[in-house]
Amino acid sequence: MAKESSDSTFDRATRLILEALQQDASLSTQQLADRVGLSATPVWRRVRELEERGVIRRQVVLVDREQLGLSICVLANVSLVRHSEGAVEAFEAMVAASPEIVECQAITGEADYVIKVVAPDMKAYDQFLQTKIFKVAGVHSVRSNVVLREVKYETALPVP
Repeated sequence: MAKESSDSTFDRATRLILEALQQDASLSTQQLADRVGLSATPVWRRVRELEERGVIRRQVVLVDREQLGLSICVLANVSLVRHSEGAVEAFEAMVAASPEIVECQAITGEADYVIKVVAPDMKAYDQFLQTKIFKVAGVHSVRSNVVLREVKYETALPVP
């Protein structure tokens, strides 16, 4: 496979491999080869190269949060105190250590971060706020938005 920069598009076979694995990471090398139209060895090499380059970061199983009793999903905008030394580091360390936070993005605009938090119920979310978020010295404010229903939830990325 030709060396590709992170901003280039992939060849047809590599795109098909990435699309297939995003839909079902449990596909065997032979199943991938059948879908792509190559033999198993070149497909295996391409997958290994994609893993080594960090294009494929890891393979996971998607679990239904409600089946686990995590019925509340909250998108929270978190603002930090601007001049508080260590606030960013402290907040990001708390995020990394909190399994309830399943996504976190540093953003522009009125808030500094948006986090996605899952919890069994509102009482558990409130407890999370009190024991984790508000314990970080640099947190200035949190605006919570409870998700009423998921309209679209995809993990697959479009492959250029």
